[in-house]
Amino acid sequence: MAKNLLLVRHAKSDWGNIDLKDFDRPLNKRGKENAPEMAQRLLKRGFKFDLMVSSPAKRALTTAKYFAEAYQIDEIQLEPSIYEANTNALLKVVNGLSDQAETVILFGHNGGLTDFANELCDGDIYNIPTAGMTLISFPFESWQMISRGTGDLVFFDFPKNKQEV
Repeated sequence: MAKNLLLVRHAKSDWGNIDLKDFDRPLNKRGKENAPEMAQRLLKRGFKFDLMVSSPAKRALTTAKYFAEAYQIDEIQLEPSIYEANTNALLKVVNGLSDQAETVILFGHNGGLTDFANELCDGDIYNIPTAGMTLISFPFESWQMISRGTGDLVFFDFPKNKQEV
């Protein structure tokens, strides 16, 4: 079976409290609207997955929780190395995923996430906006086989993309 990886950038975060550590920044009003909207778009597509993996940073985990709520599941695997990860760190996370999971949603941060998407599928995505998501498919049975240029971009969607996807 092919592997499918949905990369989701956290929704828009709140910069209102300058004393808050970056890791602890919550979602702002727009983020709290966009995250459930994007989860609903996935549901409308009939998208199904086996595993959710998220950065433990508040804004990423909160985004993941909106998706979990939409899908009525309550298990989100936390992966600390996703926070502030570059493409090498993200690839290590993906290569370590359980092969029992065919489709995985990974919630993370930019700029690593956009760079990672482009590296996996030789994509031409300038920027994954907040709450944006991109699905990449791989012709492998093992996550360990995934490397640069081995994936195919299936779709790229984001909140301001108003066309039917």
